[in-house]
Amino acid sequence: MKGKAVFLHLLVAAAMTATAVVSGAGNIFEVKYESQADVKVAVVQYESQADLCVYVVDYEGQARDSDALWYYVNYESQADAKICFVKYESQADVKIYFVKYESQAGWRRSNPWRGRLRRKAG
Repeated sequence: MKGKAVFLHLLVAAAMTATAVVSGAGNIFEVKYESQADVKVAVVQYESQADLCVYVVDYEGQARDSDALWYYVNYESQADAKICFVKYESQADVKIYFVKYESQAGWRRSNPWRGRLRRKAG
């Protein structure tokens, strides 16, 4: 009976950890210097040039489990990804285009960063 209780306790702890990881997804913090960033981002002029189309949401809960829905946080410690905007596309890890509607957001091209903007890097 003791073994089942320990197993159940571990199962509950794992579920709580998984929920915590998902619930914070999409939190973005902008840093000033490239060396502080997890990912360097260039904003492109046209949607067809983008790797990722991004929609900025008003509430943290709206950004859950998505690379394309961003919620800007005020503190680095709250961020799932730290980004630095760079001037040139050649400097960027990801080229983004900001869209007007949530339904337009999403990946347009294959990219090594796909799925990585929604969790803590490192």
